[in-house]
Parts: sequence; C-alpha cells; structure tokens
Amino acid sequence: MGAILSVAILSGCGSQTESREAAKVSEEGTGALQGDITFWHSFTQGPRLEVIQKTADQFMKDNPGVNITIETFSWSDFYTKWTTGLASGNVPDMSTALPGHVVEMMDAGALIPVNDLVDGIGRERFFEAALSEGKKGSDYFSIPLYSHAQVMWYRKDLLKEIGAEVPATWEEFAKTAKKLTKDGVYGCSFPCGSSDMMATRFLNFYVRSGGGSLLTDDLKANLTSDLAIDGINFWLYIYRNCSPQDSINYAVLDQANLYYQGKTAFDFNSGFQIGGVETNSPDLLDQIDCAPLPKIHADDPDYGAETSNIPMVVWKNSKHPEICKAFMRKLYEKDIYIKFLEATPVGMLPSITGISDTEEYKSNPMVQKFSNAATVITEAMDMGTAIGFEHCPSVQAGLLTSQGIIEAMFQDIITNGTPVEEAAQAAQDQLNEIFRAVE
Repeated sequence: MGAILSVAILSGCGSQTESREAAKVSEEGTGALQGDITFWHSFTQGPRLEVIQKTADQFMKDNPGVNITIETFSWSDFYTKWTTGLASGNVPDMSTALPGHVVEMMDAGALIPVNDLVDGIGRERFFEAALSEGKKGSDYFSIPLYSHAQVMWYRKDLLKEIGAEVPATWEEFAKTAKKLTKDGVYGCSFPCGSSDMMATRFLNFYVRSGGGSLLTDDLKANLTSDLAIDGINFWLYIYRNCSPQDSINYAVLDQANLYYQGKTAFDFNSGFQIGGVETNSPDLLDQIDCAPLPKIHADDPDYGAETSNIPMVVWKNSKHPEICKAFMRKLYEKDIYIKFLEATPVGMLPSITGISDTEEYKSNPMVQKFSNAATVITEAMDMGTAIGFEHCPSVQAGLLTSQGIIEAMFQDIITNGTPVEEAAQAAQDQLNEIFRAVE
C-alpha cells in the first residue's frame, strides 16, 4: 500500500497541474444548478445512509437539473479506492474522509478549498480544532460533519457481579478484564486484523496515557520507546488472557459486534456503541456506560487519546464543485443536521455550535438516557486529536493508521513468536521507509 500510495500521489500531482478556481456556493435565487455529481461516503449503517439519501433526493427535487449518485464504501475500501484511483482521475466529486486521509489528499493536490462554504455556514460556528485539521496556509480543504472520541465502555452488571469498580488504571483494567473472562464472556477483545487500524488505535491509547506518541517530534515512527514496548506487551497480555483468539483478524465491526452482542465486558469505542447494543441486545441497554480511558497511574493527568472529526471534501476533478458545496451546505440546515445526528445519537456529536443546546436535539430519548456518556465523550474530544496529530496534521500520521503495519507486527509476534523488540523495530523501520517515500 505504501508503494501504491507513493505512485498515486506522484501521478496525481503530475496530472493535475492546472488549478481550478473554487466556485462559489450557489445561493437561493441566483441561478439554477445543473449537472451530475458522485458522492462517496462511508456511512454504511442504515439510518445514516438513509438520512443522506433522503437529503439527496430532496435536493434533486428542489434542483431538477442536478443528479447525485451516492456510493458507499467501508473506510478501508475507501482508502484503497481513492489512493489507487487518484492517478487515473477515478475519484468522486465529493466524499467523506478521515482526518489522516485529508492530509494525504491535500499533499497530493487532489482537493479544492472550501473557504466560501465554511464562511457561508459561519466560520465561528465550527470548533477550531476540528476545522484546522483540514487547513493548509489560509485555506480550508475539508469541513467537519460530526465529531466523536474514543472512551472505555463497560458492562455495569458484570462489574457488579464481581464487586469491581470501574477501572481507572491499565493495571486495574487488566485484572478486572481477566476476572470477567468466563462463562462465554471475554474481558476485552484485542483486535489486530491487518485490514484495519484497530491495533494501532489500542496501542495509541496506552502510549498517549503515558504522555507519549507513536510519532516523534520530527514525524518518524516511534514503536521502540520504553513506553511503546510496554504498550505492546500490555495488549499482548490482554490478547492472551482476556480475548478470543480469532481477534487476531478482527476489523472494527468484528470487534464492536462482540460488545453489541454482550460477549465482551469492556471495549473501546465512541458513542456508536449505544446504537449497536440497542439493535443487537436491547435488553442490555440499561447495563452499558462509558468512562474515560484508563491511566498508567491513578494520579496521572487526564488525557484524550483519539478524537475523530469526520469531514467532507470536494475533489479537484469535480466539474461541478458548486453543486457539491450547495449539497454540503444543505446537510448543515438545522432540521436536517439534527436528523442526521439522531441516526446515531451520542455516536455522532455536533461539529458546530448552536445544535446541542436546542430543544430538538436535547429531546432525543437516547441523548437524555446517555447524558453521562455524552459528557465523558465530549470531555475526551476536547483533549484529544486524530492519531499522530498531537504534533500537527501530517501525511505521516495518516500513513501510520492506514498501512496495517502495526497490526501485522502484532500478528507476527502472536503467530510466529517473534520477540517484541525485534518485531517493533522491524515495523518502525518499515513505517519510516514509507514516510521517506512521501517526504
């Protein structure tokens, strides 16, 4: 994938030498919109997909000259599709993305600025940290649609059965998870499937809890520090003592489904856990809650390990950026935006002000029921960044999570018995080689 990405970026830059001035968003009454656009997004769950499709249908009804084709991809498939399609121009008009993707897209010169869209909605309404993830110079190349953060989810009933408190440290977490691994329930699954970024995410939790980073200040991979080695050994302990053995191949949905179905006592995720449990095991809905991520020492400072501000972008190849921006703006209209957030209440939190304090938003039963979870997640959001963005938004941070190298490192240790320090050094060298290819 590193080689593919390098070719895609180099070819993409060479094939898009002519700049296209960003078209202004059409305002009501200034002229009819005409043209076809394709929208790629990764909202694979039904309710979110349905809100997006209904909004597109209404937009096309209001603008008869417009046709919007929506295609849905998982995040891993989306990454492969845009990186391999960049050189040939096989990219959409607009899409969602992950923060790390946006930095790579900007570096490839694949996007147009959306300053006019941001200003049209109201720059002051966006949380600056979310908006700045897509900023280069004075231009914004992405606009955040919703936000969330990773926290620790637990089963209240299972903790009560063994008389345990909610773990505050990693040591307490490991002891409690091991005790709860019984009777068909695992304490905590450790996922390291190479098609996803889950092992990178979990390792980042531990390293960030110690004030460290998976990248150095000069944006080199940092997997061989004492803190990173401790983190690798910690998650190997969890895998060997508290996790199903086939989690070695788990991606994000495999991992989440175990918690949704009541088969794990702990998991790490955003508020998306609520909707998953409601759908799969509604009888357990009263038994779940979340807490801040564990610390190494109880008196360590509070921290946020991973905040995700999920953005939308307009691709430079688009012949109709004005349609893309007009449709994006439609998604932020209060009634539509609240309906979108309600598709996954507490899972998707607003990226703009003036929403969470409205009666329409606060009246949602799930928002009311899980008000504590919303508070915990919001506090984590305020302290965290995308993985690796604690230094600054960078291509290296995106590659850190997209290449599956840390996942392959864990698989090598587990399957082949490779010593931890040796496997960590090999993975670090491999990542740094990829980083050099895009410097």
